[in-house]
Amino acid sequence: MNFMNLLKIELKHISKVKVRYAETDKMGFVYNGIYLTYFEVGRTELMRSIGLPYSEFEKIGYQLPLVAAHIDFKSPAYYDDNLEIEATLSFELKPTMKIHYNIFRDNTTIAEGYTVHSFINAETKKPVKPPAVFIESLKSAVH
Repeated sequence: MNFMNLLKIELKHISKVKVRYAETDKMGFVYNGIYLTYFEVGRTELMRSIGLPYSEFEKIGYQLPLVAAHIDFKSPAYYDDNLEIEATLSFELKPTMKIHYNIFRDNTTIAEGYTVHSFINAETKKPVKPPAVFIESLKSAVH
């Protein structure tokens, strides 16, 4: 498979979280802003699963700032719920990457959405092409 000719690649990873009391609001629901934290858990664990944890990515001089986010809330989550975060990386050879998230409780969708991230040089904070180390990590993950 010639990776550079692929129009799109998708990778999935599932992470688990248990809702903490501090993450709930007065109504007893998980506070809406916490879902972006859950998205981050899914994203960082997905990166770790391809052998490129954020700490390593940053050490070699790159960062992934958030440029867009969207969440659709389907059903509330509550204190002590066990949630699964399915993160799906949809990657095309361009200077951004999009990750879709689906948060489940017992096979019921609680929330779904996506985030879009730009690749930047950690020193200059200027946009860059996806670095070779990222492409190589993707190649390894699909083989």
